[in-house]
Amino acid sequence: MEKFETPHTAEHGHEEKHSFDTKAIWRTFWILLVITCIELIVGMFIAPHFHSLKLMFNILYIIFTAAKAFYIIAEFMHLRHEIKNMIMTIAIPALLFIWFIAAFLWDGNSYKNLRNDYDRHHKEQSTVPVEKKAAGHGEHAEESHKPESVH
Repeated sequence: MEKFETPHTAEHGHEEKHSFDTKAIWRTFWILLVITCIELIVGMFIAPHFHSLKLMFNILYIIFTAAKAFYIIAEFMHLRHEIKNMIMTIAIPALLFIWFIAAFLWDGNSYKNLRNDYDRHHKEQSTVPVEKKAAGHGEHAEESHKPESVH
């Protein structure tokens, strides 16, 4: 079998092996793991006890998620080592995508608020008081709605 040599390998007389930067990959893995654990601890154990600080926890969660996205893009997509123009080619559309999501959420919230103000049926139904059922009455109603088993 013939071995083809490129000008690069012919110059040096040996093939250059590309090695992965395993230290950077492991560093990124540990950073992502720590951020994810912090998110889980805050979301599951700390935030439920502080309902008045919900907005602050949501902002903190968004910051942690953005940090994870940065490390994933920088290391695993090798964007950290690219030239500035290439980074901007990817970063600007990503920021536009985030802006689109924010705009759609804003528009949906606006629609919800306008519907609540201008839809008569919705407004009338929201002011009708709900009657409480008697304790004995509810038991019979639940039993009658249960599906019977088919043998």
